[in-house]
Amino acid sequence: MPTASEQSLEPADRLFKAIERGDVDAVRNIYSPNCKIWHNNDGLTQSPDENLRVLKWVVDNIDERAYTEIRRQPTPTGFVQQHVMRGRLRSSGKQFALPACIVCVVENGHITRLDEYLDSAHVAALS
Repeated sequence: MPTASEQSLEPADRLFKAIERGDVDAVRNIYSPNCKIWHNNDGLTQSPDENLRVLKWVVDNIDERAYTEIRRQPTPTGFVQQHVMRGRLRSSGKQFALPACIVCVVENGHITRLDEYLDSAHVAALS
């Protein structure tokens, strides 16, 4: 039987693999229906539907998505992950690297809150 720590890390693994594959529906199933997604670069809290629209843009505009330099740890309520998201902009062919830190709350195998910390200078390079 998986430990509580292993149970909190399983949704993390599914989330980032789904994003790499471009499987927006799988991400929807990882979020709880009332999940709150917050980003430090704009201070806004999104619903799953709002966040998935952004993720759809990522899938449609960024090729070769990959998470590298992953450091993931369980927390008492979920997990924290630091990583670098890498990809290639479809419009220009330009490669990019976006360092980030994600803090998630997991309940019953679903992410109920996701706080994402990004460097706004790296995000601006995607436009």
